[in-house]
Amino acid sequence: MTTPDPVAALAVRARRVLELAPESLLPMTYQQLAEALGLAPPRTIQRVAQALEALMEEDARRGRPFIAALVVSRRGEGLPAQGFFDLAVALGRFPADPSAHAEAWRAEFRRALAGRG
Repeated sequence: MTTPDPVAALAVRARRVLELAPESLLPMTYQQLAEALGLAPPRTIQRVAQALEALMEEDARRGRPFIAALVVSRRGEGLPAQGFFDLAVALGRFPADPSAHAEAWRAEFRRALAGRG
């Protein structure tokens, strides 16, 4: 018998929350997503980030917009955490030049909003 993958299970739940969230609540922060998922410490933000990374990999394989683009850090300038950009570059979706990341994210955010549900 195989053990269920907790990251994959959390990713499924995170996708559902992001697909069903009213547009007025987006983008949401990693903390807001953790709360919507009912996560309790420790490592709530780390678990959310792992789930979002799994969603990014799935979305890249399926040619879909990154639904993870709907989640931002409460630190910084209303953008996702650096790990989002690093993975988007590694997956071939974003340019390597960091100066282009904010604009690439804004475009991806719009595509993700339009592609929900």
